[in-house]
Amino acid sequence: MSAAAVRGPVHGAGDTADPSTARPRSIDLRLALPALVGWLTAVVLVGVSGAAAAVALAALALAIGAAIACRRPGRAAGRAGETWVTAVLAASIPSLVAVAVTAAAVALAAPARLPPVLAGELERGATVAVVLELEQTVQPALDGGPDAGSTFGGGTSADALIVAVTPADASLAANGSTLSEAAPVAVRVPVRVLGLEATERLPLGTRLEGRVRVIPLDAGEDRVALVRAVTELAPIGRPPPVVGAADGLRAGFLELMQPFEGDGGDLLPGLAIGDTTAVSDDLDADMKRSALSHLTAVSGANCAIVVGLVLGIGALARWPRPVRVAVALAALGGFVVLVTPEPSVVRAAVMAAVVLLALASGRPARGLPVLGLAVLGIIVLDPWIAREYGFVLSVLATASLLVLAGPLATLLGRWLPAPLALPVAVPLAAQVACQPVLILLAPEVPLSGVLANMLAAPAAPVATIVGMVACLLAPIIPPLAMLVAGIAWLPAAWIAGVARVCSALPGALLPWPEGAVGALLLAALTVAALIAAGLPAPLGSPRLRLRVAMAAVAALAIIAGATAGAAALRALGRPADWVIAQCDIGQGDAVLVRSAGAVALIDTGADPALLARCLDTLGITRLDLLVLTHFDLDHAGGVPAVVGRVETVLHGPTGRPSDEAVLDALAAGGATLRLSGEGDRGTLGDYAWRLLGPPDHRGVEPGNDASLVLELRPGPACPRCPSMLALGDLGAEAQLRLAAAHDLRPVDVVKVSHHGSPDQHLPLYATVAAPLALIGVGAENTYGHPAPGLLAELAAGGTTVVRSDAHGLALIGPPAVGQSALRVWVERGAVEQLAPADAVDPAAPADAVGGAG
Repeated sequence: MSAAAVRGPVHGAGDTADPSTARPRSIDLRLALPALVGWLTAVVLVGVSGAAAAVALAALALAIGAAIACRRPGRAAGRAGETWVTAVLAASIPSLVAVAVTAAAVALAAPARLPPVLAGELERGATVAVVLELEQTVQPALDGGPDAGSTFGGGTSADALIVAVTPADASLAANGSTLSEAAPVAVRVPVRVLGLEATERLPLGTRLEGRVRVIPLDAGEDRVALVRAVTELAPIGRPPPVVGAADGLRAGFLELMQPFEGDGGDLLPGLAIGDTTAVSDDLDADMKRSALSHLTAVSGANCAIVVGLVLGIGALARWPRPVRVAVALAALGGFVVLVTPEPSVVRAAVMAAVVLLALASGRPARGLPVLGLAVLGIIVLDPWIAREYGFVLSVLATASLLVLAGPLATLLGRWLPAPLALPVAVPLAAQVACQPVLILLAPEVPLSGVLANMLAAPAAPVATIVGMVACLLAPIIPPLAMLVAGIAWLPAAWIAGVARVCSALPGALLPWPEGAVGALLLAALTVAALIAAGLPAPLGSPRLRLRVAMAAVAALAIIAGATAGAAALRALGRPADWVIAQCDIGQGDAVLVRSAGAVALIDTGADPALLARCLDTLGITRLDLLVLTHFDLDHAGGVPAVVGRVETVLHGPTGRPSDEAVLDALAAGGATLRLSGEGDRGTLGDYAWRLLGPPDHRGVEPGNDASLVLELRPGPACPRCPSMLALGDLGAEAQLRLAAAHDLRPVDVVKVSHHGSPDQHLPLYATVAAPLALIGVGAENTYGHPAPGLLAELAAGGTTVVRSDAHGLALIGPPAVGQSALRVWVERGAVEQLAPADAVDPAAPADAVGGAG
């Protein structure tokens, strides 16, 4: 966020106030509190069907009753009790109105999210003929392979709206009639499209036509359902002219950046126009570890850079304040169109506009109320946004800049030069406000984040503004655009270097308790630290603040020490004789099997760095067998981490140049390649393995349903070692064919297919009756994995689920002597005891689950 955007709202000294000397003012919470109440109302009601209308009526009745009570004639003004009651009633009216308005918005919007025409098709379990409108730009897959970072079943995933549905009695006919001839019903249903195969760039606003399978999500999700195409999704409409022209500018800028190598060239499109397709996985991870990822997320800070530049030019030109604000708002609108008006971008722009309006008013006390009004307005327009992490972080960051940045700059000004105080205060304020929420996403505190943001702060505005200028010049004067892009490359490279260095600093990340408990602990410590520092205004006596500071430091030391100590003890408790290990590699699969000195790896996940970390943690330097079930990015993207370490590779059919490139790299590293299928057999230490699929015949199409299905059974030398069935990414129909073709027997461990997607043949899991199920899944993934229905079925069958997102690295060992339960160790969390009581030995350790062996 620029200095100009913060200075006015926080201190109220106009456009030239110095935050290091300005005096803090009281905080106006008149609209902020009702907005918070309305927000919490939406959080609750979007997940409760049918209750919104009743809540709206009740809140409205209470508000009217309070208003009448406050205005009732004949009240004795001198009666203290009634005066207190009147004050409470009067103060509660705005919050009750906010509850009523929010509840009414939920009640009105809920029916449109799942209209009867779509609900009827879902009840019949049929595929649906639809028209989709993309809500984000979809890039074509590189080299015919999946688009990095968004793969799903060999394609990409994207948010979209179903804008038309054809009922079953008027659906696509066998004679080739089109959807437009079948009189579709207009709807607007937000969904997430999975497995979208894009052969060309599809800009935001593009319309696609085809038949899809719709998988409903829980009521509280922002998306109503997941959508998977069962026929080709053919483009039938282009985006509006303005959006299309902006997309042409973005595509031209990406082409312009092709000659620029290194991290700077990859990062600049993200800094300038929010396009991160060229950012590598390791650079993205370093940006996150150093708390710099917000620079490429088109956050309110990016918007404020644009606004601050216009305001600065206006101040130099002596434009009147209304003219400056109007031009800044126009520039903000143009920036939103340029970087694509996706919902998250529009939200960030609204938050930046709030700061602008507060600045325009000339009265800083209005900043927080205007923010409250904006929050309430956004929630009323889209109540389901209330549960989105992005929305929560946007609100907290904007509020921190309005309330905390100025006083913090004043405090830092005692030790730092005035020009440095505000650049340090802005990222520090935002990090302090947002970090408790970020704990829910990653249980760690980036201690190097403030340093990284301080070092990157001077370069970020230059890269953003100069990069946008290069983007606008590209179609007009390409040579000049190339020169300008070269100038913007320098600050982009600096930011990338800062991220690399700061993320690698010793102690850059402080481990923290995970989940809601960790978030609440950090929030409490944050409040205590602010009270001790007298921010945003002094509270209590200096002695009280000193005591609070000492208590906060002691609590921080205890929590950090306990977290680090628990992690160390947990690591010491890892079973040395583990046989099966599930790596924590995000959204993807990577399962190790070890027996008698031989090691096999089933799939590699998407990120080589995460796979390498897992292998190093477990001391694995050589792989006797690598099983690539199929070539989607989330199963084969981590291959670079094992090139040169593999003896033999089992793989299925290839279908893209990128698939062949994966095999070429492994072969160049000395691996023996073996095209495999149903009927292949072999041994791994004391294990005997066999492949149950895909069928060994010509014509098998590469993809999920052509996944290698591996069964491992222990030999006589290790009768208590757990058996396992790894299902790759088979869909329900492929699982049905597998069950029909083979006499499946119970196993101890099942690697659940397709990361726990809803597309499962549940009787197969009942047949194999595994006490333990492994699911490789990324935290907060956008695919709805694992499906709640599948988890419920597994639990009902007595199967304990170990998920990489919830449990991290998981190690499974054979039952101890005299016990009948597998030993399970997990990196974090706890393994739920879901096995039947008679399957668990009473003497088994607390972290053991029933085994079939």
